[in-house]
Amino acid sequence: MSRDVLLVAAAALVDRDNRVLIAQRPAGKSMAGLWEFPGGKVNQGETPEAALVRELKEELGIDVCDACLGPFTFASHSYEAFHLLMPLYLCRKWEGEIVPAEGQVIKWVRATRLADYPMPPADLPLIPMLRDLLG
Repeated sequence: MSRDVLLVAAAALVDRDNRVLIAQRPAGKSMAGLWEFPGGKVNQGETPEAALVRELKEELGIDVCDACLGPFTFASHSYEAFHLLMPLYLCRKWEGEIVPAEGQVIKWVRATRLADYPMPPADLPLIPMLRDLLG
């Protein structure tokens, strides 16, 4: 079965205590209530890094430069209506205070505790990799 491929870029923002930021999808969005890494859709003609810089500014009010985004791994997952391809970047440096701008709840979580939070199926394989790196 052929599905459109949806390209989404995400970031594992890591603080000085090696905790990772996750955000809960707000009511009214698909997969509401699940926790995810911040990021969003890559627009036509946009690089994943540029999309992530844009999304982190829109969602969290922070400024991130391309050079601060380290490619880490990716998720490739088929949902019913589309196939998701999601590069995950590590980011330890940004400018500004993180303030959720889209009604989402955010939490700083140890990588060893990420599995305690319900996440979309595509995000689940990323947890052990982050745990191995940061745990």
